[in-house]
Amino acid sequence: MPDSVMQSVGAPAARGPYRVYIPRDSSALALGADRLTAAVAAEAARRGVALDIVRNGSRGLFWLEPLVEVQTPAGRVGYSNVQASQVAALFDSGWPARATQDATQTVLAGDPDGSWEAPAPACVGRVDTIPYLARQQRLTFSRVGVTDPLDPADYEAHGGLAGLRACLALDAQAACQTVLDSGLRGRGGAAFPAGIKWQTVSRAASPRKYVVCNADEGDSGTFADRLIMESDPFVLIEGMIIAALSVGASEGIVYVRSEYPHAIAAMEAAIAVARREGWLGADVLGSGRTCELRVAKAAGAYICGEETALLESLEGKRGVVRAKPPIPALSGLFGQPTLINNVITLASVPFIFSHGAQAYRSYGMGRSQGTLPVQLAGNIRRGGLVELAFGVTLRTLLDDFGGGTASGRPAKAIQVGGPLGAYLPSAQWDVPMDYEAYAALGAVVGHGGVVVHDDTADMAGLARYAMEFCAIESCGKCTPCRIGSTRGVEVIDRIRRGDGSSRQIRLLHDLCDTMVSGSLCAMGGMTPFPVRSALEHFPADFGLPDGAGRAEAA
Repeated sequence: MPDSVMQSVGAPAARGPYRVYIPRDSSALALGADRLTAAVAAEAARRGVALDIVRNGSRGLFWLEPLVEVQTPAGRVGYSNVQASQVAALFDSGWPARATQDATQTVLAGDPDGSWEAPAPACVGRVDTIPYLARQQRLTFSRVGVTDPLDPADYEAHGGLAGLRACLALDAQAACQTVLDSGLRGRGGAAFPAGIKWQTVSRAASPRKYVVCNADEGDSGTFADRLIMESDPFVLIEGMIIAALSVGASEGIVYVRSEYPHAIAAMEAAIAVARREGWLGADVLGSGRTCELRVAKAAGAYICGEETALLESLEGKRGVVRAKPPIPALSGLFGQPTLINNVITLASVPFIFSHGAQAYRSYGMGRSQGTLPVQLAGNIRRGGLVELAFGVTLRTLLDDFGGGTASGRPAKAIQVGGPLGAYLPSAQWDVPMDYEAYAALGAVVGHGGVVVHDDTADMAGLARYAMEFCAIESCGKCTPCRIGSTRGVEVIDRIRRGDGSSRQIRLLHDLCDTMVSGSLCAMGGMTPFPVRSALEHFPADFGLPDGAGRAEAA
C-alpha cells in the first residue's frame, strides 16, 4: 500500500495549533506530495512548530498542485505549487501562522493567466473563493479535497451516511423510484436512465444478485472516477450499499483498472474502515441487512470498460463482448441479475437520497438532469475537474475555467467523450452540454472528458489514430469492428497520401456506416464519430477542399 494511504490508516496524528492539508491523490503524488509532506513535518519538528498534517484528496485544480492548505478562523488558505525544496523558505516567511493574514487575499497571486513566477510558493487566498472552484456546483464532489478520505468521522461530519440512512427507511420499490424520479442517467457514456436499471434488477426473481461498479476508467482525458476513489472513497461505498439494498443484492464488486494502484489501495483501505465501522457486513448500520464489497483489479484492456466484457473478465475469462439479450440486469455476473453502474453514477446516489430526488433534478436541462463532472485535459492552461449542471458550453469551459490553451495558440478542436468522441469545431462550442443536443451533432457527452487541441493539430492524423486505436483494442468478436477498423486505417492512409477521390471518401463513409450499424458494442459503433467529424469539419487536414467530406457523406 502506498505511503500516502498508510498515513491515513493508522492512528490519528497528534493535534497541533495548526492543521495543514497536503493532498495525496495521484496527481499530487506525481508532483512530489509525499516528499513535500516529509519536508513539512521535518521542518516543523526542527522549529518546534506543532502541526496536524492531514492527507486530503485533490480539489481537482491540477495546475495548482501540490496545493497545501492551512486551516484558519476565516477558512482554509492555500499555497500553490509547493515543492519540498521551498519548505524552509516558506517557514521563514512566518508560515503557517501568517495564513490568517493571507486569508484576506481574494484573487490568485501571480500573473492573470495563472502561471507562477515567484521563487516561493504563491498564496491563492481562501481556497473556496478561487473562481475556478467557487463557480462550480459540486454535489457529487462536495467532499473531494475537503475531508480526510479515510476518516469515517470526517465523512459523517460533512454529510456522509445521510443518504444510506434515508434509504434504510424505504422499501426496495420506493428506493428505486427515488433514483428514477431524480432523472439520474448513467455517467459512464451510454446515459441510460439509472432508475430503470435498478427497477429491472430489483424485480428480477433470483436468490442471488450483484452490484458491480465499473471503475475501468479508460477514456483519454478522464480522471473523475480516480479522483472519487482516491479523494472520497466513502461516497462510492455508500452509493454501492444503497444500490445493493435497493435491488436486493448482498455483494458488490468495484472493478478498478489495473493502472490505478493508488485508487485500488484507497478503496481497499476504505472498505476495511467501512467494515470496521459497521457500514458493511451482516448488519449494515444495525439494520439487520447484509452487504459486502470487494475490489477486483481490471485486466488492463480498454474493451473491459464495456459492461459485458467486464463481466467476462470478472468471471476469469477473456474480456470479450457478450451478445444481448439477455441483458446483464437479468443475467449478468455468473448468470445472476447484476446492476452495473459506473463510479460517478453510484457516487451521485447519496446526494439524491439525502437531499431528495427533486433537489437533484433541479439541476440540468431537458432530459439531462443533475450535474456532470467535466474533466479538462489536453492543450489547456488550467486542467482539472469542473462539476457543473448540464447545459454548460465548451466555450465557457475552455475560456472561463480552462484559461485557453497551454500553448497560447488558438484552440482548433475539442474532443468530448473519450478517444471515440467527436471532434467539435469552434462553431459548435456554444451548444449546451446535453445528451440529446450532442446526439443531434453526431457527438457524445460520454464520461465528460474534454480534450483540447490547438491550431497545430493534424486532424487527419487524429482520425487515423481513432481507427488504429479501435483495431488494437477491439475484442475481435464482431467483423464490423475487427475488420472495419483495420480497413479504415488503410483508407485514411490512402487519402492522406493524396488520393482524395470521391471513391475513397465514399468508401470511408460506407465503412463508418457499417461499423455504426453492425458492431456489437460502442467500441466499433463509436469509432466513426471522431473520423466523420474530422473529415467534415477539417477537410484541409486531409488535403481536401472545403465541404468535400460533407458532400461525399450524403
